[in-house]
Amino acid sequence: MNAKSVIELLEYVDPLLCLITIGALFRARQVRAFFSLFLLLSTKVAADSIALLILGLLARGVDKHTVYPIYFYTYWTAYALEAILSILVIYSIFKLAMEPLKGLQSLGLLVFRWAAAISIAVAIGMAFGPHMTSTKFIINAANQLQRTQSILTLCLLLFVCFAIRPMGLSHRSRIFGISLGLGILSTVELVYSAFLTNQTSVYSTLSIVRGVAISIAFGIWAAYFFIPEPQRRMIVLPTTSPFLKWNQVSLALGHDPGYVVVGSSSPDLFAPAELEIMRRAAEKTVPVAALN
Repeated sequence: MNAKSVIELLEYVDPLLCLITIGALFRARQVRAFFSLFLLLSTKVAADSIALLILGLLARGVDKHTVYPIYFYTYWTAYALEAILSILVIYSIFKLAMEPLKGLQSLGLLVFRWAAAISIAVAIGMAFGPHMTSTKFIINAANQLQRTQSILTLCLLLFVCFAIRPMGLSHRSRIFGISLGLGILSTVELVYSAFLTNQTSVYSTLSIVRGVAISIAFGIWAAYFFIPEPQRRMIVLPTTSPFLKWNQVSLALGHDPGYVVVGSSSPDLFAPAELEIMRRAAEKTVPVAALN
């Protein structure tokens, strides 16, 4: 089987695995919990379906110059949209992973939002250049977005690997499975985007490796949603745990501190009703003091 046959086979396998994963999401009733993943898979299915439709038109003798603009804008729009949706998947995974520690969750999500926003702005800014056309801008912007989300995903995967035990998770949890699949996708997309502009053929060895890696990632996601997930363990942290200390610090951030009265207070600060209550209380305590 030559490279062209493998690529054409993968073009049918990938959307099929996406549909299987979507079915597994519905079967496990996890669409709401992993809605961003559902959108990512749906976008992939839609883009692949349009690509297969274009291949069918070419096989029927339709002029390639007629359908190429449709293919170009569909491919690169889906490529950029998948990068953005992957960032949303990372965001939701981090939120679920840190759910027991609300303080660290809030602080981490705030940092993540700022990092993602700055990274996207930088990625779009780097797409500009001299003698830039609309076609080159779309390609460069999509590539930069894909690289940005790949780096963010690999950082998250590293965090999940270190925090999986303290957060009460296991290697059979869906949070880890989705992170693993995203890590595979991000690694291969990071390498592929670096060489994409220099490729002269879509039937290269790198394209085959990318297609196989994407299929493996989708297969991992489908398997994790078909297999029952073990219940999350109760988190028991020692008092010296850095997770506990930083969670307490994070919970204190952004909240108003308590206030105490220092020094004497003037009667003008109290309402008439408060003064009347204090007067009556004083009258009740005077006889007691007199008896002593």
